[in-house]
Amino acid sequence: MQHGIRTLFAGFDWILVGAALALTAFGLVTMYTFVGDNTFFERQLVNIGVSVAVMLLALVPDYRFLRVGNTTFVLYLVTFVALVLVLFVGEVTLGARSRFDLGLFSLQPSDPAKLVLIAVLAKYFSKRHELIGDFRHIVVSGLYAFALFALVFIQPDFGSAIILFFVWFGMILVAGIKFRHLLTVFVLGVAALALMWQFAFQDYQKQRIMTFVDPLSDIQGAGYNAYQSTIAVGSGEVWGKGVGYGTQSKLQFLPEYETDFIFAAFAEEWGFVGVLVLFAFFGVLIWRLLHHAVLGATNFERLFATGVSILIISHFFVHIGMNIGLLPVTGTTVPFLSYGGSHLMTTFLGLGMVMAMRRYTKAQYQGGELLP
Repeated sequence: MQHGIRTLFAGFDWILVGAALALTAFGLVTMYTFVGDNTFFERQLVNIGVSVAVMLLALVPDYRFLRVGNTTFVLYLVTFVALVLVLFVGEVTLGARSRFDLGLFSLQPSDPAKLVLIAVLAKYFSKRHELIGDFRHIVVSGLYAFALFALVFIQPDFGSAIILFFVWFGMILVAGIKFRHLLTVFVLGVAALALMWQFAFQDYQKQRIMTFVDPLSDIQGAGYNAYQSTIAVGSGEVWGKGVGYGTQSKLQFLPEYETDFIFAAFAEEWGFVGVLVLFAFFGVLIWRLLHHAVLGATNFERLFATGVSILIISHFFVHIGMNIGLLPVTGTTVPFLSYGGSHLMTTFLGLGMVMAMRRYTKAQYQGGELLP
């Protein structure tokens, strides 16, 4: 019994989990207010408890089944169908039909879709590692990503769609794309963006991008959120205003400060010093994930752990860039800090899967069999 438990927790990384829990704590204290109710704070406590339980359960399976057989592709098809269904029967929130209302909680399929895409790409590239120079594999992997990207984009949820793109792009870079192929991807990306601007972007999305180019053009309209966010970040100065005393967030000048603008709310209350501490914890998180990637038994485990780190990095930079005016407002959360159950469970699930894969390291793996 004890041997089984030790084996189960053989890959458990206290530093990784500790950094993740510290970041969730930062999010909680930023949501807390001394005036009015603390609905978001209380619900997030439940979300954290459920997410940690999901992470612990994720330690149980042997994930080598994901790199053999059709299981990964079946998961991809299930995700694809869920993203189609949500367009017809999903709950409309903030203008986007992106989640299922399941009574006690809501499920946003675009969040687990990111993890499924990582698994699919990890399997695809791990089997074709020496053939990655063939542009055909870039195209095929791009089609896997584009199918999910398109379904998420038309919800419309441009924030999650762009994260799916970054996951794919980051993983083809790690897999070893050639420079001329990278240039081709860049040109195709610019062309696709031009077509999306002409035929796919809705008016409010175009307005957000134009406001990003000229932030002062519409402060009371499309540029209001971005303007208030930059004020909140700057007003934190060096030491911040103190926990619970962020005027921009707590007095409702900064909307959605529990989700899309939680970094701005955090920076206002904790200041530049607090932001450096926040960055340090994210740095520890990424370091541990890449550490697990290096020790992965096969290319699949290495690519999967790297993909999870790319997912977190993408969310991190897009969210912060949006909050400080370097990127257009896209409605993207930051891992572990932002309120929400689906994205929190997805990131903790990813951590659990990465740690579970450490039960079989390169030293233990030989010819597909786990050695004692």
